[in-house]
Amino acid sequence: MTGSLQRVLVVVPTYDEIDNLEPILARTRAANPTVDILVVDDTSPDGTGELADRLAAQDEQIQVLHRTVKDGLGRAYLAGFDWGLARGYDVLAEMDADGSHAPEQLPHLLSALANADLVIGSRYVPGGEVRGWAAWRLVLSRGGNRYTRTMLRLPVRDATGGFRAFRADVLRELHLDDISSAGYCFQVDLAWRTWRAGYNIVEVPIVFTERVRGRSKMSSSIVGEALVRVGWWGLHNRSRGARALAIALRKENS
Repeated sequence: MTGSLQRVLVVVPTYDEIDNLEPILARTRAANPTVDILVVDDTSPDGTGELADRLAAQDEQIQVLHRTVKDGLGRAYLAGFDWGLARGYDVLAEMDADGSHAPEQLPHLLSALANADLVIGSRYVPGGEVRGWAAWRLVLSRGGNRYTRTMLRLPVRDATGGFRAFRADVLRELHLDDISSAGYCFQVDLAWRTWRAGYNIVEVPIVFTERVRGRSKMSSSIVGEALVRVGWWGLHNRSRGARALAIALRKENS
């Protein structure tokens, strides 16, 4: 990585992930020994937060942020981003705690930031793969991403993917306080805002593996939120014009 991107924080939201947390943090530290990790726990009743505290006490590169409410994946990530931005990190990455994202692939995302502002670990570009999903789940995911590309004119094949790396300066410009998306729609929201702001998004292939332990947080309400919000955004905005203006203004001010 370039000198301007030396400090990396991996934000890992958790809720009832006590069986997954320790192995995923161990794998992350082994594959990425220079990065720091922030576990953002939403008061998990199964003791995930307490386990995170014990692991952090043993490793100075692991930190824990305890939230007092459970109000969605998006809010947990925003809290983690605020924490990292306040401490001067150059890169903020997103990664699930359930093992579906392989931390061994994180170096590929970080390397791609040399030519990007946001890197998405993509299941749906050549070389990407999904393992362990039922056919209906894969159809739902692929269909949702096609719907997103059509409605938002967003040239991203995996806009709902949650394995990502942002340059910190991008997040500072996106006005995170204005984001209200709570569930997995948050991932679409951030990618769309990044693209509309004129930043460069690159997708790199990843292998996504369905969780082995614990219960998925996906629900019909999460899917419904995404469909409604994406449809509304698409009908009331013209992304290409906004993006062109953002790029022109950035060039003018550079």
